[in-house]
Amino acid sequence: MSSSQTKRPLQSLKSRALNGDIRVPGDKSISHRSLMFGSLAIGETKITGLLEGEDVLATAEAMRKLGATVTRDEDGTWHVTGVGVGALREPDSVIDMGNAGTGIRLMAGIVATHPITTFFTGDASLCKRPMGRVADPLAEFGAQFITRERGRPPMAVIGTDEAKPVTYTLPMASAQVKSAVLLAGLNTAGTTTVIEPKPSRDHTERMLRHFGVDVDVSINDDGGRTVSLTGPVEMKAADIVVPTDPSSAAFPLVAALINPESKVTIRDVCLNPLRTGLITTLIEMGGDITIANEREEAGETIGDLVVSGKNRLTGIVVPAERAPSMIDEYPVLAVAAAYAQGETRMCGLEELRVKESDRLAAVAAGLAANKVIHRIEGDDLIVTGGEVPGGGMVETHLDHRIAMSFLVLGLGANDPVAVDDANPIATSFPSFEALMRELGANLAPAGS
Repeated sequence: MSSSQTKRPLQSLKSRALNGDIRVPGDKSISHRSLMFGSLAIGETKITGLLEGEDVLATAEAMRKLGATVTRDEDGTWHVTGVGVGALREPDSVIDMGNAGTGIRLMAGIVATHPITTFFTGDASLCKRPMGRVADPLAEFGAQFITRERGRPPMAVIGTDEAKPVTYTLPMASAQVKSAVLLAGLNTAGTTTVIEPKPSRDHTERMLRHFGVDVDVSINDDGGRTVSLTGPVEMKAADIVVPTDPSSAAFPLVAALINPESKVTIRDVCLNPLRTGLITTLIEMGGDITIANEREEAGETIGDLVVSGKNRLTGIVVPAERAPSMIDEYPVLAVAAAYAQGETRMCGLEELRVKESDRLAAVAAGLAANKVIHRIEGDDLIVTGGEVPGGGMVETHLDHRIAMSFLVLGLGANDPVAVDDANPIATSFPSFEALMRELGANLAPAGS
């Protein structure tokens, strides 16, 4: 979202039971990668179910500027004709990644080992986010980076044509950093290796295999993983059906659990085991969630979520080691915790401080505005649930997940809950308002 765009306050009000059968948009992580990997492959890749949010559309335009042919049919099918690994061209102008943190970090990995210079920028939120976490390992390949202070975009990446393979140990579990390093390795002679302390999302490894790349994954003695590939590689076009995004499904999922007598089915959700931490947690809290029609598509597990609001949630301790599998879902988990009986402790949330906003601070402020009892101890968020008073205005900080989470909070609160700007929701879930209203959610312009 442009920082100059007029804000659009929106509020949610106590709603009746939610009911319906819906399909949320395609998975954002898989959508980004399908466009990028299709652009690096030889031949034409057909993509169905692509998320057409602003973040992913920014990636599509970026790949066009780098030489790939990216088109969309009227029925929503996308076609990508790739140029091959090593054959990207230098873009004629600055690449604007909008709000796409995944997009800019993975793109940095791709161009770092191409002999081109690429300039990236983004919206006001993206330009506050640190890029040093990818720039540091990518510099080991021989790429050069120029950023603003504290590693913030706009960012210039000066790629190298003499890339040296890297073995990199991640200081934190981060699928973005892991992926950036592996993608740099695609055009590097020799074996590139990433050692991660805890397993993070593995969409990159799965999709690279789908495109014909040999990726080796082994489990370490400490429970982490070692991932390696040997380049340079040749990728072959491979059609992709994008499953729906579990991070987007999280909002109607929690909304159904906190509204008694609700019954909602969410179709074709990506159930990659490294993405299902929220589902595991909500079931531990007593949530009535079942999985139907489970199957495999292009290396990913997919299924339908059937959710009922018949059970009252109960507070639990959410272990820190679960964080990588649900890092984007903590804001809406905090909403579920606000309605749960007793105390919910979410441990090890340091990664939330460097998302689209400082999400830990933004969640705490939103809870405070709506009189939900909570506290922060180090990197832990503790929420005491029960009745939610509501009545507050939440500052979103241009963060789509903060906006959607607190709109869900208002669906069961005593007084309406408002967010200062609903525009950022379009970055990941353009149909959010329409789908939630279809289920019976009471959403209205703030102040009406």
